[in-house]
Amino acid sequence: MNRRRASEDSQIIEGKVFAILSYLSIFCILPLVLKKENPFVLSHGKQGLVLFVGEVGVFIVHIILGQWFLRLGMFIAGIFSLVGIIKVLQSEYVRLPIIADIADKITL
Repeated sequence: MNRRRASEDSQIIEGKVFAILSYLSIFCILPLVLKKENPFVLSHGKQGLVLFVGEVGVFIVHIILGQWFLRLGMFIAGIFSLVGIIKVLQSEYVRLPIIADIADKITL
């Protein structure tokens, strides 16, 4: 049991930088390509990918609905990203509401 915990801790430590990149817009692609064998990075990377796709969707829809929609959508995405980065720095897995459910369906 102790070995398993040590292995998990080393994966978290070596993957922190990539997990943080997961929540920085287009940079979410880097962890998914370079560190997809690390479960900690993969979990955060999938959620970051869903956030990025959501940001693109907000940008497209704001053309129809106006600037207020862009501001609101990017504010919400920013909050989710901030929570994700804080949890990465605390070496914790996080399940962001709605986003985690969509991210679980992604297979790489």
